[in-house]
Amino acid sequence: MRVFKTLVLLFLVIQTTVTVSQTILRADGPGDTYELINSVFAPGYNVIESPDCSHDSFGRHIDEIFDSELNFYVFRFHIHTTPDNDRCINFDRQRNEIKTYDKSPDSLLAVKDELVEYKWKFKIDDGFQSSTSFTHIHQIKAVGGTEDAMPLITFTTRKGSPDKFELRYSKNLTQITLKEVDLSPFKGEWVEVKETILFDELPAGKYAVIITKVSDGSTIFEYNNESMRMWKTDADFLRPKWGIYRSLNNSINLRDEQVLFADIQIEEIGDPILGLEDLHTGPLDTIIAPNPFDKELIITDFITTDYDKVLIYNSSGKLVFMENITSEKIEVDFLKDGLYFVVVTGSNVPRITLKMIKRRQ
Repeated sequence: MRVFKTLVLLFLVIQTTVTVSQTILRADGPGDTYELINSVFAPGYNVIESPDCSHDSFGRHIDEIFDSELNFYVFRFHIHTTPDNDRCINFDRQRNEIKTYDKSPDSLLAVKDELVEYKWKFKIDDGFQSSTSFTHIHQIKAVGGTEDAMPLITFTTRKGSPDKFELRYSKNLTQITLKEVDLSPFKGEWVEVKETILFDELPAGKYAVIITKVSDGSTIFEYNNESMRMWKTDADFLRPKWGIYRSLNNSINLRDEQVLFADIQIEEIGDPILGLEDLHTGPLDTIIAPNPFDKELIITDFITTDYDKVLIYNSSGKLVFMENITSEKIEVDFLKDGLYFVVVTGSNVPRITLKMIKRRQ
C-alpha cells in the first residue's frame, strides 16, 4: 500500500510538470537587426511595425548600438517628427514598434489561466518630449474578440506640468489611468521593468509591475492589483508590444527621438510552475508550515527575506492562488481539502516547490 501511495503522488507531480518557457530578445551588434528580432519573435515572418515605408532614405528605423553604461549592445528605436507616420496607413500618429502575433511561437502568446512575466530595460533621453495626447512605450493587446481595439495595458508618457509616466488600463473598451508619476526620474536613465500578469477574468486576474533604476536599484514606479480583469472578451490570445507610438497632435511640441531597449524577456511561469528538480525534500518547517495545513500557512524569515511571491497549484496543475509575500501568514481557508503544490519565487533565487496537504482540523 505504501508503494502504491508513493507511485500515485509521483504520478501527480509528473502529470503537473511543465517546463518553464523563457524567450529572450538580446541585441548582438550592428547589422541584420530586423532579422534578429524576427528570428526570436516570429521566425520566417515580420513582427516589425516601422515607418520605413515613408522614410526609406533614412534606412531601418531600428538598429543596434553599444551602450557604455550597460556594457553591451542595445536596440535603438528611431522616430522623426517628419516624414514618419504609422505604416503609411495613419498620418496623425507615428509608430515604430515590435510585437508578437499569431505567427509567433505559442510560448510568446498569453492565454487564459496563464501566468506570464515580462522583463526589459529601456531608456529615454534627458530631453525627451512627450505628446499632449499619447506617447506609448509598451502595450499588452488582445488579438480577436470584440475588445481587441483597446489595449489591456499601456505604458505612456504625456506632456504636462510636469510630464507624466502613466499606467493605463482598459477593463473593456474604456481606458483609465491606474497610476501616474513624474516622468523626470525616467529621463536619461536606464530603467528595468518587471511586469507579472495572471491572464484571467475577475476575480482571478492579477497584475503587478515594478520599475527600478539600473544605476542604483531604486524603485521609481510600482503597482499591484490582486483581483482585476486581465482578459478581453472572446480573445484568441494577448500579446506584448514595445517601441514608440505617439500622436502627432501639436507636433510642434515634439522632436526626433531615440528610445533604447535591451534584454526583452517573456517567460511563462504559470500553468503550472512545477518541476521534480525543484521539489524541496528538507524539513518543511524551515520553509513553510504546517504540513498538513488548515486555515493559514506560516512563512519563515528565510522566505520573507529572499522571496517575494507565493503560488499554489492544485493536484491537476491549475493555479488557484497567487500573492506577494508581505507577511509571515498566508490565509488559505478557502482551499478545499486535498493535495497542493506551494511554490515560492524570487528575483535572484531558485524557486522552491513544496508538496503539501490541506486538511481541515
